[in-house]
Amino acid sequence: MDEQALLGLNPNADADFRQRALAYFEQLKVSQDAWQVCAEALAQSIYSDDHIKFFCFQVLEHQIKFKYSELTEVQQQLIRETLITWLQAQMLNPQPEKTFIRNKAAQVFALLFVTEYLTKWPKFFFDILSVVDLNPRGVDMYLRILMAVDAELVDRDVVHTSEASCNSALSFFFKEARRNTLLKDTMREQCIPSLVESWYQILQNYQYNNSELTCQCLEVVGAYVSWIDLSLIANERFINMLLGHMSVEVLREEACDCLFEIVNKGMDPIDKTKLVESLCQVLQSAGLFSIDQEDDVDFLARFSKLVNGMGQALIASWTKLVKNGDIKSAQDTLQAIEAKVALMLQLLIHDDDDISSNIIGFCYDYLHILKQLSALSDQQKANVEAIMLAVMKKLTYDEEYNFENEGEDEAMFVEYRKQLKLLLDRLAQVSPELLLASVRRVFNTTLQNWQTTRFMEVEVAIRLLYMLAEALPVSHGAHFSGDVTKATALQDMMRTLVTSGVSAYQHTSVTLEFFETVVRYEKFFAVEPQHIPTVLMAFLDHRGLRHTSPKVRSRTAYLFSRFVKSLNKQMNPFIEDVLNRIQDLLELSPPENGYQALLSSDDQLFIYETAGVLIVNSEYSAERKQALMRNLLTPLMEKFKVLLEKLMMAQDEDRQMALADCLNHAVGFASRTSKAFSNKQTVKQCGCSEVYLDCLQTFLPALSCPLQKEVLRSGVRTFLHRMIICLEEEVLPFIPSASEHMLKDCEAKDLQEFIPLINQITAKFKTQVSPFLQQMFMPLLHAIFEVLLLPAEENDQSAALEKQMLRRSYFAFLQTVTGSGMSEVIANQGAQNVERVLFTVIQGAVDYPDPIAQKTCFIILSKLVELWGGKDGPVGFADFVYKHIVPACFLAPLKQTFDLADAQTVLALSECAVTLKTIHLKRGPECVQYLQQEYLPSLQVAPEIIQ
Repeated sequence: MDEQALLGLNPNADADFRQRALAYFEQLKVSQDAWQVCAEALAQSIYSDDHIKFFCFQVLEHQIKFKYSELTEVQQQLIRETLITWLQAQMLNPQPEKTFIRNKAAQVFALLFVTEYLTKWPKFFFDILSVVDLNPRGVDMYLRILMAVDAELVDRDVVHTSEASCNSALSFFFKEARRNTLLKDTMREQCIPSLVESWYQILQNYQYNNSELTCQCLEVVGAYVSWIDLSLIANERFINMLLGHMSVEVLREEACDCLFEIVNKGMDPIDKTKLVESLCQVLQSAGLFSIDQEDDVDFLARFSKLVNGMGQALIASWTKLVKNGDIKSAQDTLQAIEAKVALMLQLLIHDDDDISSNIIGFCYDYLHILKQLSALSDQQKANVEAIMLAVMKKLTYDEEYNFENEGEDEAMFVEYRKQLKLLLDRLAQVSPELLLASVRRVFNTTLQNWQTTRFMEVEVAIRLLYMLAEALPVSHGAHFSGDVTKATALQDMMRTLVTSGVSAYQHTSVTLEFFETVVRYEKFFAVEPQHIPTVLMAFLDHRGLRHTSPKVRSRTAYLFSRFVKSLNKQMNPFIEDVLNRIQDLLELSPPENGYQALLSSDDQLFIYETAGVLIVNSEYSAERKQALMRNLLTPLMEKFKVLLEKLMMAQDEDRQMALADCLNHAVGFASRTSKAFSNKQTVKQCGCSEVYLDCLQTFLPALSCPLQKEVLRSGVRTFLHRMIICLEEEVLPFIPSASEHMLKDCEAKDLQEFIPLINQITAKFKTQVSPFLQQMFMPLLHAIFEVLLLPAEENDQSAALEKQMLRRSYFAFLQTVTGSGMSEVIANQGAQNVERVLFTVIQGAVDYPDPIAQKTCFIILSKLVELWGGKDGPVGFADFVYKHIVPACFLAPLKQTFDLADAQTVLALSECAVTLKTIHLKRGPECVQYLQQEYLPSLQVAPEIIQ
């Protein structure tokens, strides 16, 4: 072997050596006999370097995986012998191999097993067992090989195929699944009983003197139990040994997992109940049902998973027995389930969230049983209450939770809380009255003394009120009407929340929960509007929008916007006061470094929207609304003009970017205020057209700014989209000039984003914009073609994607024009241009492997045939139909890239068929005649098929 190249295998080698080693590996992979050199190196232990040994196994792995069928019988025998020789050497070596080498060797053995077991090496396991016997190093390798074989046969996480196309990958998957089934069936017949016996011997031999091997063996038993005959494992000698391991500290975690797999195995419901009950009896007598908070949490997490598995197994048995009508056995199983509830509760309430989380499935399914029962016993009611109290306790944050810098632990707790919420929702289905009463009790007790209560208890009390909204659902948030008991309870709690002063609690979690809950129950303020000023003040002062925490300010900005929108007319008495109080929050942050605004620009969007909503929904006259809107938008316009002048003179690029961002924010804020308008309250009715037209005139000059074009154009384009909706025809005079500027020096992305604007104008105003469209049609197309024809690097994926998206946008534009009844826009471009456009559509339908674009192209062709395909169509179009459109309908589906397993391609095929149908409708028998006598014969289609 190339000794110099092998130096690069060391992780500490420099880049050149590593590169050389990589190239050498690629070279050996394609070489005919390199694997033999590696096999010899392994069999004769030529190299002591771990990385070279690993490398040799990699070369063998590649040979077995991809080129095994090319080997002669003798060569295949050599590979078998190499592996057995290497295995024999393991028991004689002074030091065991590193774990990563043993794992790689096990993978190579497993690959050879799936390749040869059914044909050339039926004694695979017996040969290995005869070599390893009970030698600890040999047993270690034997167990690793068993795990690798299981991973090959069962583990669905392993992607066994590298096939590129979906179809071949799918067929490969099914082929492999059939092979794996056959391998498992053959193993079950020929060797599984012997393997199970070997596991028993290993466990018996090593359980007291080699915990590592014992745990490995337990892992193997747990893996194989899912697909072998359960009676081989679920018998007295095995179960007693496993239960014995439950009392041995170093073995009990693996024993737990092994028992879990046994319990998880599908079997007859009565037998399953008996199995679980016999296990539980022994575990209980061993004292494992008494949970101590101080116990080893890693073991308890596994034990909790086992109890969860046993509980869910019993519930699955109960469900089957009820379905089968075996009421007596179902009753016995239900009693067995009930007997586990006390243990379940101990685990659910455990301080460690992992232990608690692992039992939630059993808890959830138990509540589902109770939901189905016609009446609950006193014990069952007590169980429901106990679960409820446990959930309430476990929802509580602990002292360690870092609110300012949330990391992985915090994210895990948030996920755990979501699981608890599902339990709470299920509790509400079992006993809504009990849930409501329990939450009310906890809420009232806590809020009476919130000043002296720890933050986590205050937060969870408010959180429970918040969660009731989803746990006790109603339509359209009508929590304060209908069921009197429930409405009264919720109304009382909301009144307490807003009058208790708890909004002043000095902890961000409590503050946020207060605002979230107030917004969730906004209908409360329709019933008791006298509390609106109190809550508005909380939003507007240091508790909300001016809080010291940026996180609270940001979330409050969004919630304030929702709160104001929901109250609508009830905000009338407070509009001017609120607008005055938020004045400083509306200021555009200057583009200076180090300036710390209270709100980010994203947060300010919500404040601008809120201001717009307050003005538009007010009961003021149109004149007053216009004046208020002008007060809101004039500072933005003035600032915009100043900043644009500064940008024109700015030299430094960072400064330019900061100014452009600031300008963009100004446009975005103005745009956001327009979201307040609706069909009932249009810009015209509110007398605000003039203000927005002024904004347009202020913002449009930014399009001609040569600096930071992408940012500025993006902002103005978004504003134009909004104005087309809000100002309607009044926006039209501004469109030609804006379009002209946006088409100058543009790139693929600019065009791609500009076309939807033109599509919006075309679809909305149709013939009104026909003259404008006719004038800008070819300039737009020239700009598109120019960008599409630009040369690009062969491997530049992003450039290729940008061109594909632009091509789609171009076809979408043509579809909008033809679909809006304005085909004359295309027809009036002159014969040469029309022809060029039509050919691009044919090309899009046939040549580009992009089903989304192909579908659009066939829609365009179908529409054009419908409009122009009759006897009175444009001169030469009928010719074009037969020479180009008809062939396109046949050529596109015949392309290799036309993949009917893809949903978009099926839609393209459907539009292709519609196009042919439309041609037949417009041209009649002439079309059929053309197909029969000219086109299909030209494709060498047999006459009988044509007919």
